Amino acid sequence: MTPPSRTLGIAFSDARDASHAAGVVVRADGTPDGFAFATCTVGGTDATDAVLDCWSALDREDVRHVACAGVAPAWFNLLDLRRLHETLDRPVYAVSYERSPGLEPALRDAFDGDALADRLATYRSLPPRVPVDSADADEDVSDSDDPRFVRAVGLDSDEAAAAVRGLTRDGFRRCEPLRMAALAASAHREAVTGE
Repeated sequence: MTPPSRTLGIAFSDARDASHAAGVVVRADGTPDGFAFATCTVGGTDATDAVLDCWSALDREDVRHVACAGVAPAWFNLLDLRRLHETLDRPVYAVSYERSPGLEPALRDAFDGDALADRLATYRSLPPRVPVDSADADEDVSDSDDPRFVRAVGLDSDEAAAAVRGLTRDGFRRCEPLRMAALAASAHREAVTGE
């Protein structure tokens, strides 16, 4: 699968009370083609809204995919990938970089009552994480020191993994939309808060 012509990468950078989201439109050749910013609450439930705010600010119908840096930015302010897909009418996937037994134990340690129930419902609605294998068929991601995983809605996991591989430059671990979004989110947070 060739990379989509344009992908919106979304990443977050946390300050004390607010997390700063950056949305960066990146062309298939790796060229940035638009930036938008939003905020959400650290420990809140509004990260999905921040992604939608970035989308609205950009107003870019030419974006084909939406890639998110993980599913739990801003201290467990979980992204609802299905809601994003349904609202944006685009394939949406989240990429993560660490092996994990899952977030349920950490959610149970940090929250209780309705706050826990709401987060567990969002978390359990997510598709399973699947490894993004190397383009080298002989390399097993389970043996890699730098694994990548993807959760996809609106396209199958193999297509999402292929898109991530196709958008990753040699020598980098993150695909370009997420690499640029992370840089932009961090720079925006520092410019706005000084933190």
